[in-house]
Amino acid sequence: MNIFSQAYRLFVINRVLIRHNLDELIYAIPAFRPLRFVYHLSPWNWGNKKENRAPNAVRIRRALEDLGPVFVKFGQILSTRRDMLPDDLANELAKLQDNVPPFAGHEARDIIENSLGKPVGELFKSFDEKPLASASIAQVHTATLNDGREAIVKVVRPGIENTIRHDIDLMLFIARMVERFSTIGKRLRPIEVVEDYEKVIFDELDLGREAANASQLRRNHEGSPDLYVPEVYWGHCTPEVMVMERIYGIPVGKTQTLRDHNINMKVLGERGVEIFFTQVFKHNFFHADMHPGNIFIDESNPDNPKYIAVDFGIMGTLEPQDQRYLAENLHAFFNRDYKRVAEAHIESGWVPAETKASEFEAAIRTVCEPIFQLPIKEISYGKLLLRLFQTAQRFNMEVQPQLVLLQKTLLNIEGMGRELYPDLDLWVTAKPFLQRWMDEQAGIRSLFNNAKTNLPKFIEQLPHMPVMINDVIKQMHDNQLNMQMESKQLEQIRKEIKDANRRTVLTLSGSALLITAVLSNSSLNTAQLSTLVSTSLLSWGAGIAGIALLIYGLFKR
Repeated sequence: MNIFSQAYRLFVINRVLIRHNLDELIYAIPAFRPLRFVYHLSPWNWGNKKENRAPNAVRIRRALEDLGPVFVKFGQILSTRRDMLPDDLANELAKLQDNVPPFAGHEARDIIENSLGKPVGELFKSFDEKPLASASIAQVHTATLNDGREAIVKVVRPGIENTIRHDIDLMLFIARMVERFSTIGKRLRPIEVVEDYEKVIFDELDLGREAANASQLRRNHEGSPDLYVPEVYWGHCTPEVMVMERIYGIPVGKTQTLRDHNINMKVLGERGVEIFFTQVFKHNFFHADMHPGNIFIDESNPDNPKYIAVDFGIMGTLEPQDQRYLAENLHAFFNRDYKRVAEAHIESGWVPAETKASEFEAAIRTVCEPIFQLPIKEISYGKLLLRLFQTAQRFNMEVQPQLVLLQKTLLNIEGMGRELYPDLDLWVTAKPFLQRWMDEQAGIRSLFNNAKTNLPKFIEQLPHMPVMINDVIKQMHDNQLNMQMESKQLEQIRKEIKDANRRTVLTLSGSALLITAVLSNSSLNTAQLSTLVSTSLLSWGAGIAGIALLIYGLFKR
């Protein structure tokens, strides 16, 4: 991105901020407070009374909508980070919709032909250039395959990759400024948020990846009475184009229409919860963008309704240990066993090992107990899970991206379920599933499942085992010989050290005796003739012994 285009984009962003009276937020940053007089002197702020303005959260949402599809998508993803945002802003950003003007149908045709290498007339029996829907990353057209099957054709928006790169560069620039100059910058970690967004949005640009996600999800729910996933037509898929089976259904958000079709709303609400827990704990592959715009209802059997999912750009998975501890957390949480909730957080490594479980337990109880006093239908377990994560952050819990996606999905599922059936009790629906999953992980069934999984590997290695055992025995024998050789070397070293110590003692003793002899002889005088003979014999004897010991100690090997 050259300096001129970046400067122009910054000018556009600044103009949008001014239009929505958000420039005051810039001057609220401590580093810019000395320049706040510029805000008051700006003509567009004269007579602009704060009481006449919409709330900050509403103005931020409107500004993102004006800034275009990349910022709209950023706001949508940012709305999932409720651990970092005030509730009012997170709720407002969740309202962002991909209300993006469509691009021309002939451009979509050109992208399809360039990507698939054939004219549209050869690829499809019919193709409608008028888009069925348009979003920030791609738009959808309807078509009919040559064999008569109805399909939807998803095409990446032309030039969107360059636009994304430019806007992300600007977002990173703004994030660095916020982190450097804002008092809350370090807590919000804006650079990390933008980098996460960059990864997500570039993943969504690859429609081949989305097609693979859809194919996996369809296989997981093959024959399921709860969820239908449309078929991917792989012969017509590339990173820029994805062709899938066209589905028909009632959007899940149109509750009155569902009631008019006599849909069993209780079954529908409960099945949404079952789908969530099945995907998270059984398949470990869950649709992480299940907002109402991506979910439809098959009304063909009103007493036994089925969900239909579309848009598979964002999927989530969990590590096995995260699955286990999440299940234990939810199970203990629903049973109000706050001690176990605290212990599970610590055991999982979500909070530091040195955290005092008793203090953490007390904090969790303080947050959860008031909520449990509400009627069942007023308790949001998604929000309760959010409060749990927020409490854990006070104990230095690291934000887990996979848990953020999961918590967002749970909020969406619970919200849809309550909209469909207000008396939905998430716990009554989820408890049997969680209990069964935990039994499978820790009970007799787990033992048999692990045996069934590992038995083929054992049988595969069985023919090689004699050679492997022989190698192990040989290595043990070689190591034993090495240890024996090392033992002999150590014994020789010990002997040499012992001899050296003995020589040192003898040398010192000889030196002492020799010195004694010299001093004794030097002390003799004529007045001591009576003891001359005895003293001389003693001193000379000591001297001779000293010399002998000294020679032995110095030269003995």
